[in-house]
Amino acid sequence: QVQLVESGGGLVQAGGSLRLSCVASGRTFSSYAMGWFRQAPGKEREFVAAINWSGSNSVKGRFTISRDNAKNTVYLQMNSLKPEDTAVYYCAASGAGYSGSYSPGYDDWGQGTQVTVSS
Repeated sequence: QVQLVESGGGLVQAGGSLRLSCVASGRTFSSYAMGWFRQAPGKEREFVAAINWSGSNSVKGRFTISRDNAKNTVYLQMNSLKPEDTAVYYCAASGAGYSGSYSPGYDDWGQGTQVTVSS
């Protein structure tokens, strides 16, 4: 089990950028697959991006996911933000190495960070 703490959310104008960070506790971070999901008000949680232990990643849309194992941190770079990107963004970890889009495949979740994009 790992504890995850997200940061970097905030209010940004459409077209702007944000970089979210997620710091994980534990000494085995490098073996975990990590994912980002988001949930807008009244909507289901949806997959954004994931990255496995070797750096192989999948991304939905305009964002970039990366990780720094030395810092136990995974990042989500979000560019050209749109109002429809407004949501709470969650970091998730899979000890089994699952790096797909199915949320139950992840074992641990952060508390989320709010991203609001104004038009």
